[in-house]
Amino acid sequence: MFKVKVPATTANMGPGYDVMGMALTLYNEFEVQEKAYGIECIGFGDIPLEENLIYTSMNRALNMYGYKKDGLRIIAKEINIPISRGLGSSAACIIGGIMIANKLMDNILSKEDIIRIGTSIEGHPDNIVPAVTGGMTVSIYEEDEVIYSKVNVPKNLRFVVMIPKFTVSTHEARKVVPESYSKNDCIFNISRVAMLVASMNNGEIEKLRIATEDKVHQPYRSKLIPNIDKIFKHARYLGSKSEVISGSGSTLMVMIDKENIDFKEKMQGFLKNIQGSWQVRVLEVDTEGAKIL
Repeated sequence: MFKVKVPATTANMGPGYDVMGMALTLYNEFEVQEKAYGIECIGFGDIPLEENLIYTSMNRALNMYGYKKDGLRIIAKEINIPISRGLGSSAACIIGGIMIANKLMDNILSKEDIIRIGTSIEGHPDNIVPAVTGGMTVSIYEEDEVIYSKVNVPKNLRFVVMIPKFTVSTHEARKVVPESYSKNDCIFNISRVAMLVASMNNGEIEKLRIATEDKVHQPYRSKLIPNIDKIFKHARYLGSKSEVISGSGSTLMVMIDKENIDFKEKMQGFLKNIQGSWQVRVLEVDTEGAKIL
């Protein structure tokens, strides 16, 4: 018997659409047990086995290396990453499944192998890479290979996720994003991505608000999240350094200085009067990524 622990991830971080992501201290844990025969998944609701992402990802990795496994029970032991909220729940299941397969194959896969297989399933590396490596990452997916680099995150930053009860599907969020952009919009985002990496590496948190501005996806996805402008305005009033949509939403994320200890309580009080049954959590950067326990 063993367990796999996978962190939540936030993607895009404003301007880094499909390329930037960060692992957070919020986790899903899956327990794996041997059994006489057959494979079953427990604690995943009514999802059929053939549609269970942790099972299909495990199976894909096993098949790639000609490995067969019968007699396995996968239990959703501790599920803290909400589904369809922009916190990498699908990436957590994909990486969890591949990590299980790797353990069953006596750890023949490197981190790069796990990332490559995971990205081929997910279609983009922004959540997959930090889920495996931990930290904040920039990733390129080209010709079935993933090239990534880590970004230093200032130790005095904390990340407040505001998670509503309503969901935003990734499919719907991608449908509202345009197919093409003006040269000015492209320059705008290129400058912000560069500034975001530099600001993080140099600890210049006063530059994060301008560095996380975006014209590629957030102006369009904002329409899917009621009261987003009001919420972001209040976050600024309470001293946040930056406000972004986490992934494709519906979660909103703000960056605060660790000394801003009253932010959570005050934000919770404000959100009680905003439709959506919002939950507020203060998280840090997970630096380890997915691991076998």
